[in-house]
Amino acid sequence: MTAWALKRTYSFRGQAVHYDVLGEGPAIVLAHGTPFSSYIWHRIAPYLAERHQVFLFDLLGYGQSEKRDGQDVSLGVQNEVLTELLAHWQLDRPDVVGHDFGGTSALRAHLLNGRDFHSLTLIDPVVLSPWDTGFDQHVRQHESAFRDVPAEIHQAILSAYVRVAFARAPSDDELAPYLQPWQGVDGQRAFYRQIVQYDERYTDEVQSRLAEIRCPTLVLWGEEDRWLPIEQGRRLSSLIPSAKFKSFPGSGHLMPIDAPEAVISGVDGFLDGIAP
Repeated sequence: MTAWALKRTYSFRGQAVHYDVLGEGPAIVLAHGTPFSSYIWHRIAPYLAERHQVFLFDLLGYGQSEKRDGQDVSLGVQNEVLTELLAHWQLDRPDVVGHDFGGTSALRAHLLNGRDFHSLTLIDPVVLSPWDTGFDQHVRQHESAFRDVPAEIHQAILSAYVRVAFARAPSDDELAPYLQPWQGVDGQRAFYRQIVQYDERYTDEVQSRLAEIRCPTLVLWGEEDRWLPIEQGRRLSSLIPSAKFKSFPGSGHLMPIDAPEAVISGVDGFLDGIAP
């Protein structure tokens, strides 16, 4: 398993949010989605850090950030986490890249919290309804049953769930870092806790305001995304003023892993075309 450790900590309402800062240059913030962690950027962050100061973090209740019973880890709080981190980092108009829920959190910070960005890159973001799957709904109806299933059953569920995000079949060793944060008693309960808190009202709040986005926007989408079909990407880009849209064959929902070179090339080319 590849070692991945975020070296810094921010206290958000008494809860530890882990983050790191790499490189020097114009600031770029990387926000991951569910059920992942900042590890999704491990192939991308080092390259971006050659030209940028890269800020990356684990969402509250995800990855290395704190997990606890009764915790609010919904999309209604993750934009507050991002907003506070931007203030803590003293970033006024950073470039922001958000995948999945990270894209949602960035949009909420921009549209609801009034944070200005130099640019926004959205990678297979969760924005347009419907996105809540049948399995997720089933977990909400039976949270206690899932939360306390035997560890080996949870491992099988978790593995099957995450594998679908890849365009190809990952090996067990490659998959392990994505499963690790959700293992053990606390991790298992945290995994189902975040699913239980899925709520489309948080995306509906930004979906109705997409025309108000105030920065250049790039939408990247994996053509083999089995969670969010590419039609959602095309529709999303049409709702954002002057948004650019690019799709990539051979990539699933987890584009930062399936096609890291495409993400790097797409982001670099996009930023190069924007005035400072």
